[in-house]
Amino acid sequence: MAEQLAPGRFSLVDFTVDAEKGGAAHFVRSVDHHREALAAFFDQTGANFTRFNYLGEWHSHPNHPPVPSTEDLRSMQALVDGERDIPFALLLIVRASWRRLLLSATLFQQGAAPAPVVVEMDSLEEQEIARLGRS
Repeated sequence: MAEQLAPGRFSLVDFTVDAEKGGAAHFVRSVDHHREALAAFFDQTGANFTRFNYLGEWHSHPNHPPVPSTEDLRSMQALVDGERDIPFALLLIVRASWRRLLLSATLFQQGAAPAPVVVEMDSLEEQEIARLGRS
């Protein structure tokens, strides 16, 4: 979930981890889990949907480069082209490595080809990633 700072510019505010489905190398979208997480997020942000909203999904590729697989591409395009009112979604794929975080971000929009997204990290995020790499 994210806060829109300006058109096309977002700040990641929160994310969910579904410990019941999927695993380190396999992602399963849990509708009930995410519905509950979104409801709690919207309660916390006053249901201000123009400022705070669903941004997309994330998962890890622990043994492969952090780029979308064919299955990732199909799944995310189906999400935005489906019956729900989701005009766009972001897919963030991460891979933790010793003292660094490798990642890719891809934008999916209705009627458009997937496109790469630039991800910027502030110094607090970089410090936290370095701390996690040491533990």
